[in-house]
Amino acid sequence: MTIGIVGLGLIGGSMAKSAKARTAHTVYGADLDGETLSLARMCGAMDAPLTAENLGECDLILLAVRPSAAVAWTAEHGGEISRDAAVVDLCGVKRSVAAGMEPLARKYGFAYVGGHPMAGTERSGFTASREDLYVGASMILTPPGQTDPRLLETLKNFFLDLGFAGITFSTPEEHDRIIAFTSQLAHIVSSAYVKSPEAVRRRGFSAGSFRDMTRVARLDEGMWTELFLDDGDFLTEELGILIGHLQEFQDALRRRDPEDLRRLLKEGREAKAQAGGN
Repeated sequence: MTIGIVGLGLIGGSMAKSAKARTAHTVYGADLDGETLSLARMCGAMDAPLTAENLGECDLILLAVRPSAAVAWTAEHGGEISRDAAVVDLCGVKRSVAAGMEPLARKYGFAYVGGHPMAGTERSGFTASREDLYVGASMILTPPGQTDPRLLETLKNFFLDLGFAGITFSTPEEHDRIIAFTSQLAHIVSSAYVKSPEAVRRRGFSAGSFRDMTRVARLDEGMWTELFLDDGDFLTEELGILIGHLQEFQDALRRRDPEDLRRLLKEGREAKAQAGGN
């Protein structure tokens, strides 16, 4: 296949590096930053820049940019995309992107499938991208109704070739509801936690717990603001649940109630066991 990747940051850059390292596909890349394009070309992450002249050659286009930028790019370039091509966005929310992309796909005749690679680091940019970022990760796909099963099989095989351990099929609604809890809420908690005055005095007093709690506070505030607002309904609901549980702990501490504290901690331990995972 010939693959076009729009946005060569952590996610798109890792897609490019992985495709070149693990497949025989041709990769064209586009990025607003000229230095990033030069780096991608020099390190072999792409074969050539993605241009208006070669966009029509692409069998698969991956949009590794913010949600609004993904829709805007497609609206601008939709007429140049082959009717035989598939466009997959890699954004962290799906409802708002699908609402913008599905009408464009119908207008211009290409196939659209929402996607979200469940992998990343707290660092961003092409220099943070890695060929092995997706090894063992889950790839979520949210295809519209009536999507050709042959296309889904092609996409499944492509992402498995990049090292993903499995493909999870979902709907935009289900995706956004669950991601509000598993990803977005964790970023808010980390950002709020590290704002304590004690954070600057913690040296010599912190170990793995502090590191785990604060890792994702090193985020791109512009991108995450957009993701939070696009998923604001589900995220607000999850915040309410969390605040309620935190209030229970604070109340038990104020009462100096060991039995209630023990109960709350036991509930958390059992909930973790039921949820599974590391």
